[in-house]
Amino acid sequence: MSNKQPVLFINDDKCKNSYSCVRVCPVNAIEVRPQKKHPAILAERCIGCGLCFVSCSPRAIEFRDSKEQVKNLLASKRKSVALIAPSIASEFDDITDYRKFVGMIRSLGFDYVHENSFGVDLIARAYADLFEQAKGKYYITANCPAIVKIIEKFNPDLVPNLAPLVSPMIATAMVVKKLYGDDIATVYIGPCIDSKDESLLYNSGKLIEGVLTFIELRQLFDEFKIQERLVTMSEFDPPYGFWGALYPLPAGILQAAGIKRDLVTSRVITASGKDDILDAINDFDKYIDTIHHHFNLFFCSGCLLGPGMLHHTERFKRRSLVRRYAQKRVDKLDKKLWEEEMKKWSELDFSRTFTPNDQRIPDPPEEAINEVLKIIGKENPDDEINCGACGYKSCHEFAATVAKGLAVPEMCHTFNLRNKQEYIETLRQTNKKLAETKKALKESEEIAMREKELAQSASDMMNNMLEKLPTGVVIVDNHLKILHSNLSFINIVGEDAKSISDVIPGLTGADLKTLLPFNVYNMFSYVLKEDQPVVSKDVRFDEKMLNISIFPIKKNKMCGAIIRDLYSPEVQGEEVTIRVSEVIDKNLEMVQKIGFLLGEGAAETEQMLNSIIESYKTRKEFKKKNT
Repeated sequence: MSNKQPVLFINDDKCKNSYSCVRVCPVNAIEVRPQKKHPAILAERCIGCGLCFVSCSPRAIEFRDSKEQVKNLLASKRKSVALIAPSIASEFDDITDYRKFVGMIRSLGFDYVHENSFGVDLIARAYADLFEQAKGKYYITANCPAIVKIIEKFNPDLVPNLAPLVSPMIATAMVVKKLYGDDIATVYIGPCIDSKDESLLYNSGKLIEGVLTFIELRQLFDEFKIQERLVTMSEFDPPYGFWGALYPLPAGILQAAGIKRDLVTSRVITASGKDDILDAINDFDKYIDTIHHHFNLFFCSGCLLGPGMLHHTERFKRRSLVRRYAQKRVDKLDKKLWEEEMKKWSELDFSRTFTPNDQRIPDPPEEAINEVLKIIGKENPDDEINCGACGYKSCHEFAATVAKGLAVPEMCHTFNLRNKQEYIETLRQTNKKLAETKKALKESEEIAMREKELAQSASDMMNNMLEKLPTGVVIVDNHLKILHSNLSFINIVGEDAKSISDVIPGLTGADLKTLLPFNVYNMFSYVLKEDQPVVSKDVRFDEKMLNISIFPIKKNKMCGAIIRDLYSPEVQGEEVTIRVSEVIDKNLEMVQKIGFLLGEGAAETEQMLNSIIESYKTRKEFKKKNT
């Protein structure tokens, strides 16, 4: 059994995290953990009741599929027998005659088709004998595998009170094995999902080798295109059942056993459905010495609407269909032959044992429960509304389950509502702040754009001014790479510079060392290194006499130079020099304003202009002294 896929599991690709499965699980066998994307069914805690399967609208809950296993059995050379639960009257109301249904089963490839009602009759009689000989001990019926599991796992102290009898499914399989031999391949077909696990408990899964739900049977009919109109009528194989045909009804097995059911003399209480079952087990455990009744329990509302069926509604209609079907079968039954068969097969050993498998989780400390209650906003008892939307009876029970690690606070409706309201308010405040920030950002962008435009305008003005100066101007970085130069500098340097300028405007990026001799560019290196200016140095360059002034702009990073060709007419003509000085004097105020407009970003260029002005002033004063 351990190497088998769990009987129920969650398909993560389909799961929408509605938590409907968690809410309906009667034993907290589905855990929700923050670190996991989807809920997960804990196989060791699961009782196979199928409530999660029925409640999951996205169909993310799936059960172990047995169709391929059964198809392989039918394709083998072994003889095969189908064991059919009497719930067919409830499930297959779309088939007009049960004999057509039997014909459809045979069309799948089964050699024999037996109805489970005879097995019900056998076990019902065994119950009648057990109750008669109980001598003050009270039992819980063990026909429903989900009931057996819930006792073994969550009420292990009641295991001795489980009636030590196999289910009708197992009893019928034991009969057909005796009829046809141990090599016969047996397949049970019914409304219960957990029968798949129950079959594994007997003879290592060889007593019943395959279990199909009615859902899977319909899928096989569709796959092999088997329809009522295409098959002939066929009868079940004997032995035939009597009132065992009423087994789908919760109290049907009692009628099959001939046990009195009136309120005064009956000593058996019947309960079905999740809520009644949980109450019944609780009361049996606490008050059986007061109740003095055996309990006949079915987890579903009988087998009328089992989880392995297509339909889970119209209970009273389906109850009527089962009653009518049972009456039809009983009317045709040879009672004498049935009694002979009952006597014969009652000699089989239908006893069984049970194994406690305690899956109870100790209750968490009250401090942990209170901490969860605080988280979900139920710190005070008056805040506990016990609405049941989470699937638990009370806020305290839900908090205990969260503390056990089997649920998360988000399953609480009021917690989610409060978080949603807080989220909406937070979102509103965030949007408000975002709008304010967006507005401020837009204003800041507009200011920055205006400043950029002003700076660009001032920069363009300076560049134009530098280009019109008759004096050469060049700015270099600490690697003596030219950052900017004007046309006069290019003309002074000569043809090589002009050729480079045609490709690289302004010689930007050109190496000064390739344009000027060592004694010239070495002065640039000195200014960069020492952060001291070189003022009015006369240097011969080719056939020219250059007057060079170099000044630092950014310490050890950048410097600029003013270069004049002393042989040029502009320099030789004193009048021209005086005129240039006057123009500079007149534009000194404008240049300073331009520097102010440029701000910090243009400080280096402003410094260069001031140096140019100072150079001219120095030259002018020098001339006056010598005249």
